[in-house]
Amino acid sequence: MSKIALVLAVSAAVAAGGAGAAGDMDALLGKALFERDWIPAPVSTDSADGLGPLFGARSCAGCHAGEARTARFTEARKGKIAARGLVVRFGDSDGRPDPVYGRLLQNQAVEGMLPEGRAVVRSSGDGASGYELALHLNRGALDPATRRSMRLAPPLAGRALLERIDRDAVLALADPGDRDGDGVSGRARRVGEDGRLGRYGWKAANASLGEQVADAFALELGLSSPSRPLPHGDCTPLEPDCLAAPGGESERHQGNEISGEMIALVASFVASLDAPARQAGGDAGKNLFADVGCAACHVPNLPGADGEDVAAYTDLLLHDMGPALDDGVGEVGVASSEWRTAPLLAISGGDGRRYLHDGRAKNVDAAIRAHAGEAEAARRKFERLSESEKAALLAFVENL
Repeated sequence: MSKIALVLAVSAAVAAGGAGAAGDMDALLGKALFERDWIPAPVSTDSADGLGPLFGARSCAGCHAGEARTARFTEARKGKIAARGLVVRFGDSDGRPDPVYGRLLQNQAVEGMLPEGRAVVRSSGDGASGYELALHLNRGALDPATRRSMRLAPPLAGRALLERIDRDAVLALADPGDRDGDGVSGRARRVGEDGRLGRYGWKAANASLGEQVADAFALELGLSSPSRPLPHGDCTPLEPDCLAAPGGESERHQGNEISGEMIALVASFVASLDAPARQAGGDAGKNLFADVGCAACHVPNLPGADGEDVAAYTDLLLHDMGPALDDGVGEVGVASSEWRTAPLLAISGGDGRRYLHDGRAKNVDAAIRAHAGEAEAARRKFERLSESEKAALLAFVENL
């Protein structure tokens, strides 16, 4: 990063009130970069350009907002939903992107270029869950094999905990053949040439917070970095206008549009976002959470690599969640019905908070009732609880 960019970043961070622990300069700089509105290339400075050419947001904060940096749904006009932090994912069951639209619908474009289209979300009328999605595409129809799925930007608060969990502790929980016959057969996802444990993303696609940040910059903002050298973002060979547009690569940024240092700074800011303090309460809900079987996958505590337990309520494993949550969009080596156990961090709702990978669930109760596959037995036990027991379990989860 240039000295000018550092000065701009520090000034923006100070004006915004800081981030994370006091005096944490990396987090302050990362916050400024996280909230910066990027601009298309070329411009006279190479400190903030390179956006697009096709993109879904101008800043990280465009999708991740609020105290927990999570997505929100709000009612708009005529039944429409303003869905901040919801993107449209494309792919087939084997993880191949759409030949024209790539992996994500890009609903914005640089001047003079046509966006890929737009998504219109409307309430389905179900008070607990559900919405209807309509796509208006500008570049032809999707490939017949392509499926579409909504993907929700998860809360960022507390996400640094996932990187602290000891790898061997996760691998010890894996039971891909269900040898113990309990119906739960989670498996670890190994990513990269060195086979590291996948920890981040709905399907555990990335091993580190930095890789997840780089992925988001590349796919949603169209900004390349050393680990994601994609100056045209999610453009495909069938989008020649996008590939012909100027990029913002710079020697200052290691030949990319943003440097590895900038990725690390944003990751430092995200790591500074502590999960909200859990509310004190009785043991009834906690015991029911274990008795019903939720804790089989949402493991309350796992050993950390530093020797201290990590309370993230996840096993970081992939589980088959059944047909209700099968959106038809797989990833390489991961079935479309498989999902990494979502960590139960910053769960408390508030206005507009949604749950599950596509945001279909308006509350925790609706999210539990959508579970099937390996979670079928746990869901049925939950449904057989008395109303007071359900209330106690839900209160426990909602305070995590």
